[in-house]
Amino acid sequence: MLSRPLDSDWWRQAVIYQIYPRSFCDSNGDGIGDLKGITSKVPYLSSLGIDAVWLSPFYPSGLKDGGYDVSDYRDVDPRIGTLEDFDELVLALADVNIKIMVDIVPNHSSDEHVWFQNALKAGKGSKERGKYIFRDGLGPNKDIPPTDWQCAFGGSSWSPSGLNDGQWYYHMFDSSQPDWNWDNLEVQEDFRETLRFWANKGVSGFRIDVAHALVKDFSNYPNLPLPNWKTLCELREKKLKNGNKHITHPYMDRDEVQEIYKDWRKLFKEYDPPLFAVAECWVAPDRKPLYASSEGLGQAFSFDIMLCNFNAKEFRDCITHSLKDSQEAGSSTTWVLSNHDELRHVTRYGLPDVPNAGYPEFDDAFNEYKRSRFTNPPVDVETGLRRARAATLMILGLPGSTYIYQGEELGLPEVIEISDEERQDPHFHRTKGECLGRDGCRVPLPWDSNRKNFGFGDDKKPHLPQPEWMKDYSVNLQKSGEETTLNFCRKALEIRKDLVNEEQLEWISQDNQQVLYFSRPGNWEIIMNASKNPINLPKDRKVLITSNGSSIEDGILPGETTAWLSVE
Repeated sequence: MLSRPLDSDWWRQAVIYQIYPRSFCDSNGDGIGDLKGITSKVPYLSSLGIDAVWLSPFYPSGLKDGGYDVSDYRDVDPRIGTLEDFDELVLALADVNIKIMVDIVPNHSSDEHVWFQNALKAGKGSKERGKYIFRDGLGPNKDIPPTDWQCAFGGSSWSPSGLNDGQWYYHMFDSSQPDWNWDNLEVQEDFRETLRFWANKGVSGFRIDVAHALVKDFSNYPNLPLPNWKTLCELREKKLKNGNKHITHPYMDRDEVQEIYKDWRKLFKEYDPPLFAVAECWVAPDRKPLYASSEGLGQAFSFDIMLCNFNAKEFRDCITHSLKDSQEAGSSTTWVLSNHDELRHVTRYGLPDVPNAGYPEFDDAFNEYKRSRFTNPPVDVETGLRRARAATLMILGLPGSTYIYQGEELGLPEVIEISDEERQDPHFHRTKGECLGRDGCRVPLPWDSNRKNFGFGDDKKPHLPQPEWMKDYSVNLQKSGEETTLNFCRKALEIRKDLVNEEQLEWISQDNQQVLYFSRPGNWEIIMNASKNPINLPKDRKVLITSNGSSIEDGILPGETTAWLSVE
């Protein structure tokens, strides 16, 4: 077992860099990023000043959903490397004091997983089928799905077994991703074994995919349109006014799921320091503390900040609620502006006329705009980048941990110009293009503007196409010059290491509602001007860094700019 630095609270105010392995760096030229490619970039990762790396799935997979259809949880996809490559990566990161987290996908497996293949072969009523969710179909021929529920990617959430036995299996996502039956003791033990396997290889923490949806109850739910996340939250808000704090749903945010995580916490405590985990849980705000509890996973993503417009009041309300939630849980807050599932925030902030606040994934107008491929009006990338840098500097100043998605440090926008034939996301294909999907944020990174495939790999084309404009964001072009987004991020993280201490924040009142202003312990202040107009900075302050890279003249902070200040 690899020894770990004895710092049990390392994650509370860490900066964690998310790597989508297939799109980070391709060491062997086959068009797919790999572990050796990541290892070759450890010096780059170290230069950023991050505390940890989170790897999205690198396991054997049918690649029907970008690797989130896992066929073996305790191995490496041969296209990405080997277990020995993983060991080398862990050691290389440890040499530069960077910890590693891995993605765990416990809601579903790949339909190529040996246990699912055995379940199909074993037939109705078998022990093997008990590890998944099989039900008889409806109608005299049992050729109608057991319920009319729709999966998250579009279409029915049930698919026939294919054996003409009248049985269907349940999948919350694509048909290639059958859901596990978490009532099954063998399933529970196998995931404990998976957690131990990676912990014994030196992993310090886990990101838990779809953490809110593992436990299902099909016993009392007839055919009915189930509420999605947006309507579920709205229902909860109505119930809360009447003193009812819980809404029972067949698979979303059931209380029973917390028993799984309490069991995992016992396992985490077997290690010194204890392992930690962060939940991907799209749940109502008052439910997040359950997942972030010290008796549960330990931390939960606060996606709320991604749902805000570039607006000081929206940011402040979100921050206030998120800090309250984390305090209730005894955890630290998480701040995230982009990830492998969401529109890159440079593009999001370049859409001022699109109603992308609140619940963007469920906003009809926003989805209509995405279907038009972001052309009416076109994305204002200059505005988007300016706002993205301001938002990044603001969240880096907040108490809690910050998660950065690969390419954020380069200021990458979303890649829109991917042809329908080149798109891979099952969400795009199952909705027949109604949903544009997530491929645009998963396009491989540009490393060198002068090399083939912009330095991602030296032979085959990347698995997703890189448009020509991406070369302008390449790492080699951003290494020099203080005003590049890369060097801005490096400088901010360097300064942050000297400033971050206690997890406290104090709001500084402002008459201007488009100004966000707060202080942190140690005479450190963060001020964001979210308006388009310049404002006067407070007197007797030293400017440590600004998001637009320009020096402050005459005590004036430009519009859509954040500054860190110290009290003189």
